[in-house]
Amino acid sequence: MEKWGLAPAQLQEINPRLIMLRVTGFGQDGPYAERRAFGTLAEAMSGFAHQTGQEDGPPTLPPFGLADGVAGITGAFAVVSALYARDARGGAGQVIDLSLLEPLLGILGPGPTVFDLLGVIAGRHGNRSPNNAPRNAYLTRDGRWVAVSASATSVAERVMRLVGRPDIAEKPWFSSAGERSRRSEMLDGAVTKWIAARDLEEVVKAFEEAGAALAPIYDVEQLMGDPQVLYRDTITTVEDEDLGPIKMQNVMARLTGTPGTIRFPGRRLGQDNEKLYQELLGIGAEELDKLRAEGVL
Repeated sequence: MEKWGLAPAQLQEINPRLIMLRVTGFGQDGPYAERRAFGTLAEAMSGFAHQTGQEDGPPTLPPFGLADGVAGITGAFAVVSALYARDARGGAGQVIDLSLLEPLLGILGPGPTVFDLLGVIAGRHGNRSPNNAPRNAYLTRDGRWVAVSASATSVAERVMRLVGRPDIAEKPWFSSAGERSRRSEMLDGAVTKWIAARDLEEVVKAFEEAGAALAPIYDVEQLMGDPQVLYRDTITTVEDEDLGPIKMQNVMARLTGTPGTIRFPGRRLGQDNEKLYQELLGIGAEELDKLRAEGVL
């Protein structure tokens, strides 16, 4: 659109009901507005990489587009909010200014508040949590990794009783998540030893029967064969125009009245331009042909 010579405000003059989502690295204004960016830079600047990795290791970036994904979900929410404001509240269209940095920062927890009030800078803890324990990745006898989380004291008690250390659960400090976290070495030692002496199937069954929280750490092949994933069609099959039937993630939220489906896995570049330009901006066929001839479309 900018190549066409129209700013967002001018587009809204053409169609005042138009809602436009603009996603950039750092937002539409400020000293970094023109700076080139990818999600990796947001993952670095937000504090995510600083808090990720082993305590004695380097900051760790995710191996996938985390900031891009978080911004995508946030952008969808913003568009729905703008649609509601326009259609249900009698408002007009609007331009949404969304950066890659701010949504990721928003889900990282109370770090800015904690620093402001206490001067504490969150660091790296590996797979442990500074907020509760036991919480870590543990290796079973048959070489499978599992994750355990005990954010609730009641669950932490069940874990310690299961692994044969009810005495720890009876300590006066045990009811405090913070105190448990400060004793992670002790709690982890007991859980590690118990899990290391058993195969995955036995470990999962025992934790389930005890009402404690545990899950296998999957690769994608193991995930796609999981009975819960299969039952809910979490990885579904969609027909692609070029590749035929392909597997991909299903819709994330299941609404009872409008559950939603995936109509297509992706569109060819520019495949719907003509329809959108005509419906949203009122550009006729003759003008579209002119824009194509000029190299705009």
